[in-house]
Amino acid sequence: MDSCSVLIVGAGPAGSSCARRLHQAGLDAIILDKRTFPRDKVCGGWITPSVVQELEIDLADYARGRVLQSITGFRTSRMGDAEVETDYRRTISYGIRRFEFDNYLLRRCGARLVPETPLKSLERSGDTWIVNGNIQARVVVGAGGHFCPVARFLGADARQEVAVAAQEVEFEMNSQQRDSCAIRGEIPELYFCPDMKGYGWCFRKGDFLNIGLGRLDPHSLPAHTSEFVRFLKKTDKVVFDLPSMLGHAYLIFRETNRNVADDGILLIGDAAGLAYSQSGEGIRPAIESGLLAANAILAADGHYTRDRLASYRGMLASRFGKSRADWSTRIGRRLPQRWMQSLARMLLTTRWFSRHIVLDRWFLHTHESTLDA
Repeated sequence: MDSCSVLIVGAGPAGSSCARRLHQAGLDAIILDKRTFPRDKVCGGWITPSVVQELEIDLADYARGRVLQSITGFRTSRMGDAEVETDYRRTISYGIRRFEFDNYLLRRCGARLVPETPLKSLERSGDTWIVNGNIQARVVVGAGGHFCPVARFLGADARQEVAVAAQEVEFEMNSQQRDSCAIRGEIPELYFCPDMKGYGWCFRKGDFLNIGLGRLDPHSLPAHTSEFVRFLKKTDKVVFDLPSMLGHAYLIFRETNRNVADDGILLIGDAAGLAYSQSGEGIRPAIESGLLAANAILAADGHYTRDRLASYRGMLASRFGKSRADWSTRIGRRLPQRWMQSLARMLLTTRWFSRHIVLDRWFLHTHESTLDA
């Protein structure tokens, strides 16, 4: 029987960020994952300077042998309408490949890794968890994404939740594809669906291209994704055929009611349903929730009861709760669909709205300070 202070189920950015902070504080952590790293993870894949600072990433070190695409602006529009290019004339984000990024965070976190081992059983014995019958842990942290088994243990039912569904592909372009691709690495492109219930994206990261589309109504996703691909070809942005796309789902914070904290157990990242409501971006919320969970565990000082870990729930509400009350979301929910589409058509063609609302607030979250250590 192995033992640890904290067992983390899921080795993605949330889990490894939590593990690193715990390790730095002297707690013994084990990370359990059903996969072996590095592993493929299709994702738009971009991080802001805030994430770099929060994780204390040495960019020069990271860039050695890995993709690190400087992003200095975005091209945005409602699909088919006039496009607006916003150039910040400085680096505002970095394009990364999750295949590399997740492995980098995991290898430096200091935790013991148990790969190729899914969570099969979770039993309570006094104030200790018995995991898979052979690991004892005082605290279990669920970091296994939307379908995290720890979240299921706490009562989450993904089939009954309102989730965003996405289809996307990331692949390395050959020389002919690179020459014909109109997408620029430093200027990713975002295209909202005409009904404003989703958006498509084009991210070029060195020789790699990531294209995808996410929707609030999963049943219509395949049709809208096909329409988006046709749009890209019609406008000569991507003239070659794309490989088959993969699908995944995630929860946005305003739509989830998952129990994120209980006796000796916490949920972080997509397992807690923390993706930003307007963009669906989940890397920064995942990392920050992992750091906040570690803070809550350390503050509990060995007494990992529901009451002592409840501070984590408050931390999440303080950090991400404002996203629920975003004025644009409230207006969008109240306006008739026809009015919403007309308003979106007008606003998305203006440079001020595209920069200060769509990009600064919805995608970059520049109004939010970097999470304190």
